[in-house]
Amino acid sequence: MSKELAIKTEPVDDIPILVASAERMGIAELLDQHFTVDSKWQGLSLGKMLTVWLSHILSESDHRLNQVEGWAEQRLETLRGSLGEAVRALDFSDDRLARGLELLSDDERWKAFEAALNQRSLRVYRLKPERVRIDTTSSSGYWQVTEDGLFQLGHSKDHRPDLPQLKVVLATLDPMGMPVATQVVSGNKADDPLYIPAIDAVRQGVGERGLLYIGDCKMMSFQTRRHLAAGGDDYLGPFSSVEVSAAALDGFLEAVWTGKQALKSVKRCGASGKLEKIAEGFELQETLTAALDDREISWQERRLVIHSLAHAKAAEAGLNRRLQKAQEALQDLTQRRQGKPVFSEVETLRQAAQAVLQRYDLEGLLRVRITQRVQARPLRKYAGRPAQTRLQPQLRLSVQRDATAIQKTVRRLGWRVYGTNCPASQLALEQAVLAYREEYLVEPCFGRLKGKPLSLPPMYLADERHATGLTRLLSIGVRLLTLLEHGVRSQLAKSGEKLRGLYAGNPTRATERPTTEALLRAFKNIYLNFVTVGGQTYHHLTPLSKSQRNILRLLDLPIRTYTRLDAESENPP
Repeated sequence: MSKELAIKTEPVDDIPILVASAERMGIAELLDQHFTVDSKWQGLSLGKMLTVWLSHILSESDHRLNQVEGWAEQRLETLRGSLGEAVRALDFSDDRLARGLELLSDDERWKAFEAALNQRSLRVYRLKPERVRIDTTSSSGYWQVTEDGLFQLGHSKDHRPDLPQLKVVLATLDPMGMPVATQVVSGNKADDPLYIPAIDAVRQGVGERGLLYIGDCKMMSFQTRRHLAAGGDDYLGPFSSVEVSAAALDGFLEAVWTGKQALKSVKRCGASGKLEKIAEGFELQETLTAALDDREISWQERRLVIHSLAHAKAAEAGLNRRLQKAQEALQDLTQRRQGKPVFSEVETLRQAAQAVLQRYDLEGLLRVRITQRVQARPLRKYAGRPAQTRLQPQLRLSVQRDATAIQKTVRRLGWRVYGTNCPASQLALEQAVLAYREEYLVEPCFGRLKGKPLSLPPMYLADERHATGLTRLLSIGVRLLTLLEHGVRSQLAKSGEKLRGLYAGNPTRATERPTTEALLRAFKNIYLNFVTVGGQTYHHLTPLSKSQRNILRLLDLPIRTYTRLDAESENPP
């Protein structure tokens, strides 16, 4: 008696980890609490639908709506086992996903959801917020610009000023870089006014004051500093030339040049493991007063005048290159070549030389001298014309470096003024410099948001509500990736161990700082197989390797996160 054999295989990969991690964060539960669907909504709840979609985005590095339904159809049993309820491919149709994005675009509901998500993350992962970093980025696309619309032309951080863009503001917690506030605004907005709303969102979501907010010079506008000081928070960042002019900086440094101001060294452990001097500086203190809501407030601001050695060295090298190039360009003005115009007027040549100095930003550092002499030029006899001599004016240009001016410029390189209202007892000068030097901590968030696996650009959505909702959904993905990474690194630091098996071609290579992307990649090629013989179906899950079991332990996820896919598959196809 022949028995008919049928085999079906589902790719499992990292989906159980992503769904389980989202469940621990309470993403689906909180989405369902704060975003209400209409009575016609059927199937998976909004929260679970968006959780699965987010898992798809993180696993496949693809946020296109039209890719999710087919992807889910190939993983129905995996999704059912991970979610613990029935799943249909139609739960992830384009229309339902688009409706989910429309709901996420509601500003007030998003604020409430984000605050609740922050509170849960802080509680579940036992996070103690102390420092917040705020920065902005832009994302360009081939959109249509409309008046007062989201997609606008503006200063592009993608170096595509020709394309419309939207702007994203992120506030992240140190040291892990987890976003706690996400704002999506039109691409033509200036950065300066965006910081106060972001600060208010952090205050609402984190629920604590006395935090140290760290940002660039755009965060250090007087209005933002006043807002932070009035709310009981601290700030740290460099001043722009508007807040502290070049003349004011020269005034601060005069005491240094005369030897009256001592400098404190700032040291950091270098690659060799030894302490290396990276900066030096001193601080001043000023009392600031401002009116706010019909009352007057005052606070003490420390101004840290810091000399970065690396920045000064790089800037001096750049200055020398500019000097060399400018000298060559100036000398070339009077060089005769075929097809090259000859300067015959002193004023015209002087204007050309001034343009060169401006192009290389070297006015006052190079002295240009133009002289004129009359040269006799013989003309040979030709076609009945007698031989003759013509007097022709000739311009010469000489260039000399102004050593005194260059020396003054060099000694000023690398100096910058930072401001903070945090007392020295809590943030000494050296600590402030090192804290700002870690500004790069927010960059991995932007890297994940705009690169793989979230891949915000290019965005294939023309509707502004959909674009806003998708950006917010991807920001939840950044949180998930950040928390997973923080958890594993904390476990490794606590135990003093290193993780192996994450690098293709080098299985013995170990690291104590693995990325979430590398951890998830280790779970590729796990499959759930259904074998039907003679009317009876058998299930088989690819056995987990020792390395995969170790990663689950570090993620604080049980082995059952995967093995239950076998046990709970009661209705195989």
